[in-house]
Amino acid sequence: MSSDVRSFFGRPIIIGGGIAGLLTALHLAPEPVLVLSRMPLGSEASSAWAQGGLAASLGVDDDPEVHLADTLAAGDGLCNPEIASRILHAAPGAIETLATLGVRFDRTPAGTLRLGLEAAHGRRRIVHAGGDGSGQEIMRALVEAVRSAPSIVVVEGVEARRLAVKQNAVRGVWASCSMGSVFFGSRRVVLATGGIGGLFFDTTNPLGSCGQGLALAARAGAALADLEFIQFHPTALDGPDRPMQLISEAVRGEGAEIVDETGQRFLEGLQGAELAPRDVVARAVWKHLSKGHRVFLDARDKPGTTFPRQFPTIAAACHDVGIDPAHDLIPIRPAQHYHMGGVAVDGAGRTSVKGLWACGEVASTGLHGANRLASNSLTEAVVFARWVAESVAGTPARRTKPVFARDYPSPDPISVRPLLSGALGIVRNGECLKATARALLPLAEANDAASDPASVGLMITIAALSREESRGAHYRADFPHHEAVARRFELTLVDALAAARELAQVPSLEEAR
Repeated sequence: MSSDVRSFFGRPIIIGGGIAGLLTALHLAPEPVLVLSRMPLGSEASSAWAQGGLAASLGVDDDPEVHLADTLAAGDGLCNPEIASRILHAAPGAIETLATLGVRFDRTPAGTLRLGLEAAHGRRRIVHAGGDGSGQEIMRALVEAVRSAPSIVVVEGVEARRLAVKQNAVRGVWASCSMGSVFFGSRRVVLATGGIGGLFFDTTNPLGSCGQGLALAARAGAALADLEFIQFHPTALDGPDRPMQLISEAVRGEGAEIVDETGQRFLEGLQGAELAPRDVVARAVWKHLSKGHRVFLDARDKPGTTFPRQFPTIAAACHDVGIDPAHDLIPIRPAQHYHMGGVAVDGAGRTSVKGLWACGEVASTGLHGANRLASNSLTEAVVFARWVAESVAGTPARRTKPVFARDYPSPDPISVRPLLSGALGIVRNGECLKATARALLPLAEANDAASDPASVGLMITIAALSREESRGAHYRADFPHHEAVARRFELTLVDALAAARELAQVPSLEEAR
C-alpha cells in the first residue's frame, strides 16, 4: 500500500473481502474502487466456508412465486414481501452472473444445473459448486476476477475501526494496518463485513467475524434492525474444535436422519421432521440434549457410500476426528450460524447515514425476516451486490478533506463471549437478558478492545429483551406465545445504551454532568 493514501481519496470504499464485497467491486468497474480486507482474500471469510449453495427457482416445477411462498413461511411474518419478491425474481440471473465470472457449478451429465433440496424448501432449487464447497469455489472465481480487474485496488491486512461522519454523512474510514493508523477519505462507503459468529463459543463462522461492521454502522449513528434474530444451525459437528465444522442441511436433504444414542429418530413426529425450518429443528435438538441425550446424524443409509463424493469437505472433517460418515454416526449439536439482523437498508442497500451502504450478512434487507430460509443468504448477497453497486455509481463523487488518523483499539470479543453465549442462545429469558445488558453496559462504554463487541452484543440483547414473544429464531421461555401482529424493531446504539442505563439505574453522561 502506498504511504500516501490520499491517492485513493474519493474512490468508493468497500469494507470486506467476501462474496458481497468483491461482487460489489466488480459491478462498479470500470470506476476505481478501494477494497479494505482485514485478512488475505479468501481466508477468514464466512463466504469461503459456505457449504450450502444459492437458492434460485430454476427447476421445471418451480418459479419465483413458489420460492417466495417458502421464504415468507420461514420468515414467520417479518419478511418484507416486496423486497423478497424482487430478490427471488433476480436469483436465476444471479446464477448466470456467477457462471459468467467463472464459477463452476455442479451439473448433471446432460449439462443442466444440478438442483439440491434443503429444509423448508418445497422444491429442489439449491445450486451447488463443488458439492459442499460452494463458498470456496465462488470465492476462487471472484478473487481471480478481482485480482485481474485494473479498476480495483485491494488493500489486505487493513482493519476498519471507525467511520468519519459529519452531519449524518460519511466522510471516510479510520483504519489500522502494519504502518499504524491511517485515514481513507471517501463519501461513499460500503459495509460488507459479514456476521457475528465470533461473539459466541459455539459457532460455524470464523472467530474473527465479531460484528465489526455492525459496530462501525452503530457508532456512525445508523439504525439497525431485527438484531434479535440469530440462526442456530442444528447440525454442527460436536467436537472440541472452534469454530465448529458445519454439517450442511443438504446432507439431510439427501435423506440423512437425526437420531439419539438409542437410535431413536426423535424428530419423527415433528411436521417436516429433519427438513422442518432450522429454528424448529435446532430447538428440538437442544431440548433433547438438555435431557442428557446425545444426538447424531445418521447418513449411513442415505447418502451412504456416496457421501465422500457428494460432501467431500464434510467427509474430510469427519475423517479428521475418526468418523466415517458412510459407516459411523456423526455427533452433532446446534451452533450459531447466521445473523438475520443487521444494518437497516432500503432496496438499494442505503443505510440511514448518507453515503453509507451495506451488503451481505451485515445488512438487514427484509428478505430473511425472523428465520432465514436455507441458501437464501448467498443469493441475497449476489443480487444486492449489483443493486448496491448501481446505487453507489449513481451517487456523484465529492471531494473529501484529509483528516488526521486516529488510533482505535482492535476489537476483542473474549470477555463478551460468555455473556452472549449464555443469554442469546436458542432459548432466552428476560431476567438473564436484563442481567446481561447490565453487565455489557460498562464494557460498551469503555474505550478498549471489548467496547465494540460489547456494543453490538448490547444492541442484540436490548432487541431480544424488547421482543416479548417467540417468533422464528427468537424464542423466549417467559414469552412462549406468538403475537398476532408481527412488528419489526429498529434501534440505534444511543437507544440501546439508554435502555441499558435504565435497567442498571445508571444516569446518562449528560445527567451525570
